[in-house]
Amino acid sequence: MTVAITAPMGSFEVGQGRPLAIIAGPCGLESADVAFAVARGVKAAAARLGLPFIFKGSFDKANRTRGDAWRGPGLREGLDLLAAIRREVGVPVTTDVHESGQAEAVASVVDLLQVPAFLCRQTDLLVACGRTGKPVNVKKGQFLAPDDARYVVDKVRSAGASGVIITERGTTFGHHDLVVDFRGLADMRSDGVVVAFDATHSVQRPGAMGGRSGGTRRHVPVLARAAVAAGVDLVFAEVHPDPASALSDADTQWPLAEIDAFLGPLARLREVVS
Repeated sequence: MTVAITAPMGSFEVGQGRPLAIIAGPCGLESADVAFAVARGVKAAAARLGLPFIFKGSFDKANRTRGDAWRGPGLREGLDLLAAIRREVGVPVTTDVHESGQAEAVASVVDLLQVPAFLCRQTDLLVACGRTGKPVNVKKGQFLAPDDARYVVDKVRSAGASGVIITERGTTFGHHDLVVDFRGLADMRSDGVVVAFDATHSVQRPGAMGGRSGGTRRHVPVLARAAVAAGVDLVFAEVHPDPASALSDADTQWPLAEIDAFLGPLARLREVVS
């Protein structure tokens, strides 16, 4: 199973039998400077390794722990920035869709729509994204069993999506911890689904820092390597030039300066697994 991504400089496919692909970008679209720095930096690193790259940035962080937390630039400003990155950096882009009424506007700019994990069972949202005809990446909910992901895929696929990706991002294990069950990656892949692994959200500790989420960044590389060894087709990672100053997910975003050290072993491991 593969999914075609229409990129600014031509199309490529992600999935079984294709090179490992990377979805990466800052958690939120904090500023043009941060977004462009990450887009250009990851693009260069991915190109050196022969890995297709899709830039990700959220225009709205709608599920923050606190009601007064920073959320992002909003729909219109965020889409304008994503369009500029797509045009000027020459990479495909993706972003979250939180409401069914946003799907058409987002699809007019991005190459891949993304459904957040907490919303992965919202039928109207899934159908609206599928009806755009664009490929859709659904984050598997922290509460969802791997074998139930097939029903999510059915909703999106039956609505007309040109392709569906399911992203594993950890399962709730107690109140402030997530755990990754690597058996689920194989189970979902055997259902004929393109499977991605979210290396940075999987190490989150939701709400563990007294009103904000924490996490263990040091575990990001080992989980990513394990996922590639298990056969995933894409790796998702949030990347920031200075994670400590990030306005969201400061404890889990990967430093841009260390992107080569992160991606290099994944590319080599993909060759061995293939």
